[in-house]
Order: sequence, then structure tokens, then C-alpha cells
Amino acid sequence: QVQLVDSGGGLVQAGGSLRLSCAASGRTFSSYAMGWFRQAPGKEREFVAAITWSIGNTYYADSVKGRFTISRDNAKNTGYLQMNSLKPEDTAVYYCASGGSHGLTRGYAYADWGQGTWVTVSS
Repeated sequence: QVQLVDSGGGLVQAGGSLRLSCAASGRTFSSYAMGWFRQAPGKEREFVAAITWSIGNTYYADSVKGRFTISRDNAKNTGYLQMNSLKPEDTAVYYCASGGSHGLTRGYAYADWGQGTWVTVSS
């Protein structure tokens, strides 16, 4: 079983940047796709970004494309989400996930989840 700890959230002004981290323990997640999801108050959980293991293909929600970058460092068992040009509508709890298979934009494609890290973007 993989344990995930996501961190790096906080309060930032609109236009600023944050880098979220997702550290894995228990066993390596180098053989799994990983992704990021978010859930704003009163809204459904939504897909943000994903990265595959096989060839490192990346996928992004239209709302974050060009602003966010997902990456992973398998030697460190750590994934990252670099968030630039943040907007108030990015305010949400962000969750990393691993063990992804097919359908990486769907939450049910993942086996393991972090506890969530809160991101608040002020206007």
C-alpha cells in the first residue's frame, strides 16, 4: 500500500505561484500514473492534471492548461504540480493520486490518495 502526503498549499495573491508536492512512502510509485484533482467548496471534485509512467505524457484540464505543470521524480518518489498565474477560481483543496490506469481524468482510475492540501487565491 502506498501512502501519499501532499503539501505546499497556502494563501497566495492572484497572479502568484505555488508548487505542490506529493511524497510517496510504503513502496515506490514509479510504475504508476499519477494525477492531481481539486475540490472547491460546494463543488464537485474535478480533474486537474495527470502524468503517465510509460512515456511521461501529460494531460491537463482546459481551465489550467498553460498555467500548471505536472511532473514527477521517480528517484525521489515524489510528484509535483507547479501552479503559475493563479486565479481566485483555483481556490480548492488539492489532492494527489497514484496508481492510475486507464481513464486518468476520472477519480476511479486511481488507487491511492493524499490527504489534500488547501490552496486559497485572493483577488
